[in-house]
Amino acid sequence: MLDCEGRRNVSQPLIVFSPIVNHRLNDSAFVESPNQSARPDGVEIDLLVIHNISLPPGKFGTSCIAELFCNTLDCSSHPYFEQLRELKVSAHVLIARNGMITQFVPFDRKAWHAGQSCFQGRKNCNEFSIGIELEGTDFEAFDDRQYEALSALAGRLMQAYHGLTVERIVGHSDIAPGRKTDPGPYFNWERFRESLSNYSESADSAK
Repeated sequence: MLDCEGRRNVSQPLIVFSPIVNHRLNDSAFVESPNQSARPDGVEIDLLVIHNISLPPGKFGTSCIAELFCNTLDCSSHPYFEQLRELKVSAHVLIARNGMITQFVPFDRKAWHAGQSCFQGRKNCNEFSIGIELEGTDFEAFDDRQYEALSALAGRLMQAYHGLTVERIVGHSDIAPGRKTDPGPYFNWERFRESLSNYSESADSAK
């Protein structure tokens, strides 16, 4: 992984498809974001939202996304970052181009990923959703390893949180139409759902 200035960072977590223990991926990297809050009492996690992100835009393999989620991004290091200076956001999980998974918020907590949003008449999707960021843009295809990691992760989430189903996996653009466009036209929903089918069958049998 590179830092925001393109320097090599040798401490890189391994790609691990692990079980979920205490709302965390037991063997994946966990870097806790301060940008989180409690979910409302009694709420069921029943929505999975897929996003894309790259920082700086179109540049992959930097530490800038993690720094943004942890409020440590040097906003003077790139002109684009000036508009992010007051932004407080996070996602539960980031899947890098190489399929590496990093978790930032426990799944039972609310990550700040959806913003103003609505799903089937329910507003404030952060309250009942899990947010997954794919390192990418609206303008190019995602890596095979990201699809593999996303499918495996989504399957495990459906096993752990029984309100999640294939039909309740959406893009950011679906819950914030006109405001958001991610994961974008290059995200192959058909491929993802086909890959996910094996995991969803396993999740159904575990319920």
